[in-house]
Amino acid sequence: MKRNGSCLCGAVTYEIADAPGEAGVCHCGMCRKWTGGINVAMHLKAEDVVFEGSEAIAHYTSSEWAERGFCSRCGSSLYYRMTAEGPMQGDLFIGLGTLDDTDGLRLTEEIFIDRKPAFYSFAEETRKMTEGEFMEMVAAPPPG
Repeated sequence: MKRNGSCLCGAVTYEIADAPGEAGVCHCGMCRKWTGGINVAMHLKAEDVVFEGSEAIAHYTSSEWAERGFCSRCGSSLYYRMTAEGPMQGDLFIGLGTLDDTDGLRLTEEIFIDRKPAFYSFAEETRKMTEGEFMEMVAAPPPG
């Protein structure tokens, strides 16, 4: 399914020609600070997203294995990108809050479940991964 999205001010827009129907949640401390809550995102290969206004995208290296992309004009968090060598290098996790339409998406996965604050939970039955399980899956380097 084709999906479109943008930052708050509209300087950055994007199109996903064949977007997946599934989304995941990250409970890690970095994502919570970055979004002000939880990060709900869609996993994509970089070549599956076409950005317009990419000159307004700034990046912040948030770890040895990922960077955050955001609009340099309005500050909207757009995605995080895997930078570590491994099976997911270059993959993007587009924040669902930037999509124009989220109809039909299903929540299927939660990562860093061992970092989730106790004050919320989801009713959906999801695949759950701890920090260690996720880091092993993406072949990220150990914390330095």
